[in-house]
Amino acid sequence: MMISTRGRYALRIIIDLAEQHTSENIRLKNISERQCISLKYMESIMALLVKNKIVEGFHGKGGGYRLTRKPSEYKVGEILRLTEGSHL
Repeated sequence: MMISTRGRYALRIIIDLAEQHTSENIRLKNISERQCISLKYMESIMALLVKNKIVEGFHGKGGGYRLTRKPSEYKVGEILRLTEGSHL
């Protein structure tokens, strides 16, 4: 099975958020720098993840993203089904 760039990047984003798992929000710019992923491309992936309640997004001062569940509750297949759509 081939996994698209979008799917791989979504997994990297979730892993990054899991590694930073705190009560603080993580700025997209920080994830982008750590993962070497285009900020513009990440924005489209994050919109999908927020829409499907995989992550929460907050605007304004102190804004950013964080996981909606404990890191151990996420499944790779769940993320890939969202990002790959009917290709799986």
